[in-house]
Amino acid sequence: MKYFGLMILCLLMSCFFHAETIHADEESKDRMALYKKTSVITDIPWEYLAAIDQYERQVHDDPEDGRITAIQVDPMFWTGTAGEMPAHLFPTGWGSDGNGDGNVQIENDEDLLWSLGNYIKSYGTTEEDIKIALWNYYKRDLTVQTIMNTAEVFKKFQTVQLTNRDFPLPKQANYSFRSTWGDARGFGGRRVHEGTDIFANYGVPVKSTTYGVIEMKGWNKFGGWRIGIRDIYNIYHYYAHLQNFAEDVKVGDIVQPGDVIGAVGASGYGPPGTSGKFPPHLHYGMYQDNGKNEWSFDPYPFLRKWERMAK
Repeated sequence: MKYFGLMILCLLMSCFFHAETIHADEESKDRMALYKKTSVITDIPWEYLAAIDQYERQVHDDPEDGRITAIQVDPMFWTGTAGEMPAHLFPTGWGSDGNGDGNVQIENDEDLLWSLGNYIKSYGTTEEDIKIALWNYYKRDLTVQTIMNTAEVFKKFQTVQLTNRDFPLPKQANYSFRSTWGDARGFGGRRVHEGTDIFANYGVPVKSTTYGVIEMKGWNKFGGWRIGIRDIYNIYHYYAHLQNFAEDVKVGDIVQPGDVIGAVGASGYGPPGTSGKFPPHLHYGMYQDNGKNEWSFDPYPFLRKWERMAK
C-alpha cells in the first residue's frame, strides 16, 4: 500500500512538472510571436526587444495577469514630460497605439513594444544606435551591457526558453563541497566568504553552469585567475582560483551550460602568478543585479540541485 501511494505521488509530481513545462513553452511561444511581430513593423531586431523584456522581468515583479511582457516604462517618457527624448519626433511622448484599437495604453503589451521600438528607432537601428537609446532611457552602463549581451544570447540560440543548467565540474570528478557562504575570511582584511568552495584536483575542467556572456577574465588578487559570466537573469557567476583558462576563451564570448571555461587550481591571495596558498578548489559565487545595485547570495542550494540534475 505504501509503495502504491509512492507511485501515485510520483505520477502526480510528474504530471505537475509536465504541465509546468507545457505552460512555459506556450508562454515562450507567445512572447516570441509578439517580439517578432513588433520587429517586422519597427525594424528593431526581435532579440533586442526580447532582451529588454527579459531584463525588466528581473527588476520588476512578475507580469500582471493577462500580460505577456514585464516591461514597465517611465510614465514621463510615455506622456512626453521627461524632457529627454527626441522632442521633435515625440512631442507628446513616445506612447502610441500599437494594436490599432484607437487607445494608447501603458499596460498593453502591443502598445508598449510598438512604442518602445519606435523610441529606439528614433536613434537608428545599428547596434551602437540601440546602445545609445538604451543608455538615454536607463542611464546605467551595466543595464545597457546586460541587455546587449542578453540580445546576443537570444540571437545565437534563437529562443528565449533557455532554462538548462549544469554542475560546474564533471560528474565523474573526485570533488567535495559544503555550504561555506558567509564564512569569515582573513586575507586582505576581515570579510565574509561570498560563494561556495568545491574542492577537487588540479586541472579538473570547470564548466559554465548557465547561458550567458563572459564579462570578466583575468587576475584578481583575491580570486587569482578568474572568469565572470553574466546570465540572462541578471546574475553574475564568478569562477575563481583557476589553474588556467580554456583555450581561446575571451571576454564577450557566448557560453552555454557545459562549455569548459577553465580548470581547477589554487591561484590567488597575492600578485599575478601566486598559487598554492590553499588546497586546489573552485570558488563559485553568484551575484544578483536588480537594476540599481548588486549583491551576493548563497549558491549552495543551486549547486546541489544542478549536481542532482547532472547525475
